[in-house]
Amino acid sequence: MRLRSAAVAAALLLGAGASPAQTWPARPVTLVVPYPAGGSADILARLLGQKLAGRLGQTVVVDNKGGAGTAIGARHVAEAQADGYTLLMGTVSSQAINPAMAKVGYDPLKDFTPVAAVASIPFVLVANPAAPYRTVADVVAAARAMPGAIAYASAGPGTSNHLAGEMLAGAAQVKLLHVPYRGSAPALADVLAGQVPLMFDLQTTSLPHIRGGKVRALAMTSARRSPLLPEVPTVGESGYPGFEVSAWFGIFAPAAVPAPIIAQLNGALEAVLKTPEMEKGLREIGTEPDARSRSEYVAYVKEEAAKYARVVRTAGLTP
Repeated sequence: MRLRSAAVAAALLLGAGASPAQTWPARPVTLVVPYPAGGSADILARLLGQKLAGRLGQTVVVDNKGGAGTAIGARHVAEAQADGYTLLMGTVSSQAINPAMAKVGYDPLKDFTPVAAVASIPFVLVANPAAPYRTVADVVAAARAMPGAIAYASAGPGTSNHLAGEMLAGAAQVKLLHVPYRGSAPALADVLAGQVPLMFDLQTTSLPHIRGGKVRALAMTSARRSPLLPEVPTVGESGYPGFEVSAWFGIFAPAAVPAPIIAQLNGALEAVLKTPEMEKGLREIGTEPDARSRSEYVAYVKEEAAKYARVVRTAGLTP
């Protein structure tokens, strides 16, 4: 009887001694998307979540928590229990731009652990065909001749395409006229109609109009030329080396999630993202797979946060 009791006690002690990392994941994982359903981040999260679930052996539940320019969803994850069961589909907006623009209720670097890079979408500087611009140099020359008169559209103050314009203006030391809209769709519509001559638009939405001759592509904002528009130079190639703006996406966890869980999750994500099926799926929805290692991604996120803080401060956009 004593031997049996001792065996039971030993088993209980062993069970109590098992760390969360040794049993993770023991239940479904929630992937929070800080946007409403239907957008790029949501589509990407559902594609990735389906494949990741097979790798982890647990369901990955996509939870849309849009609002406050990504702050609601990001803050929810920052405040979640650090057990690896609540993750964020973080973006350049949630982890770099919005924290530089406003008080969001979280620190994008201290309150999160970057887990893995996922994908990015480059922007392309497009012009209405009736506008007299064929290169970045043309735009800069016009802005120098008429300071503050050369207009470009954006999805609104503080959006990536707005800050791309501010970055170009800063790099070229010229003044451009920002024309904000309530979203990218109406902004691009006015560029197509000739109401505004220029816009930094996502490659995914501009591509059909570029191929149809409805807008002219002047330059890509990515570090390298896009395989979808190989004939279009980058802004860096156009005289402004180091210029890079993209809508990037990655997986983030609350800051205090144990390192073994982060390592396990990173391994699962990288394995999924490297499959030909996943790479094809990412390109089919208009994104470019991001092959950065975790250490490279951690450094990149820090660089992006610092870059946008500097752009926002230089442009006088801080609240």
